[in-house]
Amino acid sequence: MPKTTVWSIQQIDQDTAKISVEEAAQMLKKQEVVAFPTETVYGLGADATNEAAVNKIFQAKGRPSDNPLIVHVATKQQMEEFVTHIPPLAETLITAFMPGPLTIILPSNGKIAANVVAGLDTVGLRIPDHPVALALIQVCHLPLAAPSANRSGRPSPTTAAHVLHDLDGKIAGVLDAGQTGVGVESTVVDCTGDLPMILRPGGVTRQQLEKVIGDVMVDPALAKKNEKPKSPGMKYTHYAPEAPLWLVDGSVNFIQNLINENNKEGLQVGVLASDELACQVTADVVRACGSRADLKQVAIHLYDALRSFSSTNVDIIICETFIEEGIGEAIMNRLQKAATKKLTQ
Repeated sequence: MPKTTVWSIQQIDQDTAKISVEEAAQMLKKQEVVAFPTETVYGLGADATNEAAVNKIFQAKGRPSDNPLIVHVATKQQMEEFVTHIPPLAETLITAFMPGPLTIILPSNGKIAANVVAGLDTVGLRIPDHPVALALIQVCHLPLAAPSANRSGRPSPTTAAHVLHDLDGKIAGVLDAGQTGVGVESTVVDCTGDLPMILRPGGVTRQQLEKVIGDVMVDPALAKKNEKPKSPGMKYTHYAPEAPLWLVDGSVNFIQNLINENNKEGLQVGVLASDELACQVTADVVRACGSRADLKQVAIHLYDALRSFSSTNVDIIICETFIEEGIGEAIMNRLQKAATKKLTQ
């Protein structure tokens, strides 16, 4: 494949942007894969009704084929084309949170390619809240299967530069519209049972969901290894930086002692921390990702901070834990998936 085409988009209503989106849409119609921005992270899109096109996603990412993909559409009407029905509960969620960082699992009518749903009779659908993503879907007239546009297992991309770092030369193109807004992926809610169930925490918090639809269950399979995944992010190691990540729940002194002990053994130590902790520890590399008082900022900067260690010589990365409330549930879900070791004081 020739070098990946990069289209830079400043404003979607500019003529050059419209031309870029049209060119990207033509590539998608030709069964190519194209990365594009959403409000959460950059997605790697392909025609969700075409198995050959979708296979190129798995090949580019090195992604296990039993891991289902989320399908992006532009409207509720387009969503209805690929499901048997939309239950009342799902209707409520669509009205309240779409477009937005929410994916709902619905009964598939079989029109979505088998390798998108990974053998399940359900499909995950969402309407992204990003003008470039919506324009691309509308211009190509296709549902787009679009996992995060990174090598499988690595931190998700929140900039086009992240996409190119992982996939340059492996995909047809990337629409570069700058940094994404939410920073972590969409929340996935299964609406096929009697009670709604969160399969993956994300940009819409459990508390926000409960304000609209009442009690929401959290799937116990999030903690299981052998379950067949109904949603991305449930089974395999995800979001991991290149160096081993140690997730540490402890005081400043406890973390500093860990740093010192590993330095004495000749290891270079990186620290991923809140603004508050970053100024209190000394390590070879320290990356701050936002204040504990504003976890939305931590979510926005989390993947970029994780990726930044790849340009250093650190042997391990020590990361503090965050409170599991609101968007903190999604942050900790990603860090727990990324961690190779977990330590508690």
